[in-house]
Amino acid sequence: YLQLPADLTKMHLTDNPHPQVAHVPSSQSGCSIASDSGSSSLSDIYQATESEMGDVDLTGLPEAPVDSEDEEEEEDEDIDRTSDPLLGRDVVRECLEKEPADKTDDDIEQLLEFMHQLPAFANMTMSVRRELCSVMIFEVVEQAGAIILEDGQELDSWYVILNGTVEISYPDGKSESLCMGNSFGITPSLDKQYMNGVVRTKVDDCQFVCIAQQDYWRILNHVEKNTHKVEEEGEIVMVKEHRELDRSGTRKGHIVIKATPERLIMHLIEEHSIVDPTYIEDFLLTYRTFLTSPLEVGNKLLEWFTVDSLRDKVTRVVLLWVNNHFNDFEGDPAMTRFLEEFEKNLEDTKMKGHLRLLNIACAAKAKWRQITLQKPSRDSPLFFSLLGGSDKGFGIFVETVEIGSKAAEAGLKRGDQV
Repeated sequence: YLQLPADLTKMHLTDNPHPQVAHVPSSQSGCSIASDSGSSSLSDIYQATESEMGDVDLTGLPEAPVDSEDEEEEEDEDIDRTSDPLLGRDVVRECLEKEPADKTDDDIEQLLEFMHQLPAFANMTMSVRRELCSVMIFEVVEQAGAIILEDGQELDSWYVILNGTVEISYPDGKSESLCMGNSFGITPSLDKQYMNGVVRTKVDDCQFVCIAQQDYWRILNHVEKNTHKVEEEGEIVMVKEHRELDRSGTRKGHIVIKATPERLIMHLIEEHSIVDPTYIEDFLLTYRTFLTSPLEVGNKLLEWFTVDSLRDKVTRVVLLWVNNHFNDFEGDPAMTRFLEEFEKNLEDTKMKGHLRLLNIACAAKAKWRQITLQKPSRDSPLFFSLLGGSDKGFGIFVETVEIGSKAAEAGLKRGDQV
């Protein structure tokens, strides 16, 4: 598994609500209440407002012996052994050295975990990598300077370098060095192909995996047949792959494997296949890698909200977004304004049930924070207005905050409960 970032320990990896949840009535906005950013389902939104964590009484429980320092040291040694990268490579090598027919499902999963990090496999789907792992053969060339392929030699395999470096010397005098993760050899075709140049090892102990031409062509050609390309104005804007999740054939359909950013956004409101039920959640988790601003999504959602047939789908996307990634809104004033505009649209269209879900989602993510405002004099304006109170029957909330004011700079937001 890839190493997690060091700052992950600062995140709250829990679906439980924060103990200090501010309850927001259905008639009030909760859009700007700060949040924990743990991902959860919409059902958790209801649970977050139904229960609160209370003090736990631990009196009367039997005492348990605490682990000794020796035991802790032994556990630390066990952890060190299991996390040793060299040990991981030994396990991978054991799997590689087995004949293809002898590889178990566990062996293939071990190989898959290792191979997906290599550039040669970067643009392949998971199913393609899995099939390639099931047929690959392991080869080792121990001596530096050994010739692997002669110029003009007929090719019969696709090679991926796992360790060491090779050099390709071309007939025109140019040369190229390939290292771990690079590939050379045949292309996915059954035509006869010949090596252009000489391939030789540059260091000792060069290790490769080889995949026969027939297998390489069959696996990649099978995927090509199972893909559906969506074209607009003569350009491919989306590629879908047909997958079957079980052998009964009941769970099969197309899953999006790549598309233009615009097409990925549009797919949020399209019908999703039974094999791709978490597309919206996946998009909201990864859009930062291919979009410069979340407003590109937000503006499209506001535009689609005006279409009656799309309104429910748009609302579901926003609710999931707020519930799973509330920090996208609380840390960005422009996205806070988007959320306020979306809330107003729900009020105008009298979608009270969805409006309440939005408020509940915000309240479930709430946490306390302290804001200090300094006034030059007692009579100076506050630059924000309040709503509610005991006479109204609910808490005190910030109704408006002047844009660009000291209150806004200090971090006060509409929907905050005082």
